[in-house]
Amino acid sequence: MNHPDEGAAPALRRLLDLLASGAATEDFAEVLADARRRGAPAGVLAEIDDATWQALRVHRTLRQHRRREAELTALFDTAGDLAASRELDTVLQAIVRRARMLLGTDTAYLTLPDEAAGDTYMRVTDGSVSVLFQTLRLSLGDGLGGLVAQTARPYATPDYRTDERFHHTGTIDAAVLDEGLVAIIGVPLLLGGQVIGVLFAADRSPRAFSPDEVALLCTLAAHAAIALDTAKSLADTRAALAELNAANELVRAHSAAVQRAEQAHDRLTDLVLRGAEVPDVAAAVALLLDGEIAVLDAEGEPLAGRPTPAAELAGAAAASRAEGRSVRHGGLWVCAVLAGHDALGTMVLRGRPDLDDADRRLFERASVVTALLLLLRRSVAETENRVRGELLTDLLTAPERDPAGLTARGRRLGVDLARPHLVLVAEPADGDGDERGRLAGAARRYLFGSRGVGAEHGEAVVLLVPLEAGTTGDPEGTARQAAERLARLAGFPVTVGTGRPAAGPRALAAAYAEGLRCVRALRVLGRAGEGASAGALGFLGVLLGDGHDVDGFVGATLGPLLAYDARRGTELVRTLRAYFDCGGSLTRAKDELHVHVNTVVQRLDRVEALLGRDWSRPERSLELQLALRLQLLSGG
Repeated sequence: MNHPDEGAAPALRRLLDLLASGAATEDFAEVLADARRRGAPAGVLAEIDDATWQALRVHRTLRQHRRREAELTALFDTAGDLAASRELDTVLQAIVRRARMLLGTDTAYLTLPDEAAGDTYMRVTDGSVSVLFQTLRLSLGDGLGGLVAQTARPYATPDYRTDERFHHTGTIDAAVLDEGLVAIIGVPLLLGGQVIGVLFAADRSPRAFSPDEVALLCTLAAHAAIALDTAKSLADTRAALAELNAANELVRAHSAAVQRAEQAHDRLTDLVLRGAEVPDVAAAVALLLDGEIAVLDAEGEPLAGRPTPAAELAGAAAASRAEGRSVRHGGLWVCAVLAGHDALGTMVLRGRPDLDDADRRLFERASVVTALLLLLRRSVAETENRVRGELLTDLLTAPERDPAGLTARGRRLGVDLARPHLVLVAEPADGDGDERGRLAGAARRYLFGSRGVGAEHGEAVVLLVPLEAGTTGDPEGTARQAAERLARLAGFPVTVGTGRPAAGPRALAAAYAEGLRCVRALRVLGRAGEGASAGALGFLGVLLGDGHDVDGFVGATLGPLLAYDARRGTELVRTLRAYFDCGGSLTRAKDELHVHVNTVVQRLDRVEALLGRDWSRPERSLELQLALRLQLLSGG
């Protein structure tokens, strides 16, 4: 019979082999069963049974160590993920997957609160097969997750469907049923004592979760909380860096804008100090802004750059004056050129539809410099005009006294009296003497930028306008244009008359007398507020210069014909005018009137019946022709 130790030794060696190979628990019990089948003594069986129990303890310990090793490895890997600052979604996905693996559950998932929506949503899932479950949104406080979030403590349930510790909702229960989940454990993600999410593990069959499993899931939840906090801190840091970079860019841009503005200011100031004109400033600003600059005066006349219809800019210019800033007008920028409340003109920028704040301020500063330049030029012009006005007054008052002296004085003042000039005589249309001062100011603005001279003389304002060399000018057109522009500048109708172009003190004084008679003739003719030349009025200007009653004369002479035409719609007055214009020729008159010669004869017979048989006699004929001429000139 063998010794007991020798009988148990093979079984003990087999148990050691099983431990070394990591065999299943059931394999250890087979060792004792095999010894019984061989008929081992009771002592040997007892020893084998004791050894089997010890081997199972060692087996269980080794299994726990291996599980703990796996848990620690997972935790170390998670910590490594956090240290490596990987993407948040990747880290959370790894944590959820490791929770599922270490606890051996069918699924694992993580929910986070949505502050904007006021609920909770599924951020990460692993092992889920239900779309309904993956897109589930939970109201705060509902389900097992709501209980975990409210209490900040882990909760586990072996069977979710029958557990009444938390609030069930139809939406949550439907999603859990669709996923087939039964046993669920949830632990909070804590950050500074505040729950920022919940980590879950779940099985599709009933199961009790051990304290070790709860502790492991809590550790993973702590890592998830760290990942979320790190991501938030990183996002805040990135946002702060972005803001800092933006602030630095703003500071750099502002510094560059300030430097550019200083350079622009120095350049524009230097232009003004060197006596530059408006076109020079406009060219410099155009170069600085990489665009095209135009400057218009208060009446819309171009001072520099491309002409722009004033009517198109009226609204934008008014808005700029009201706001005190440049305004956008389609593809243009418009800035009023102001001196206090006095509008001196308008500056227009083309080619820069998008203008940043720095360039916009530069554009506005250029308008200020332009205003200063215009004020300076106006002040100089007004001073020069006062001195020249004295010359003009002496010229009109006593041209015979010292013609050579007047010419010499004019030459010293930049006025060449030997050069052909037009003498414009302007009066307020209503004859109000109180408005003459305003008209004189308007005349100075009218002459601004030219070599003309203006001064108050008698009841009128006289303007001496030089003609270009080798030209005779257009007295009639100049008078009409002057009447229109002076009216805009003065704010009331202005009557302007002029004589023929003249050169030399005596001829200029005579031209002034012609212009004055022309103004008086326009007033008598009822054409106050218009402009005309003595040449256009002919001998009527001389005859009417002293103030005859034109309307009375026309009515007394042509009254019967005018009344007949008005009553019957005939053309007796027109026929009589054509007859006289054609030298009394019936044939030429009928061609002029586009009627048959018999019609002309019949109409003249009617004229004779209304005016008398002596209408064609020389004395009566001259009177009729004068009345017809007056009636035509007066607009009848």
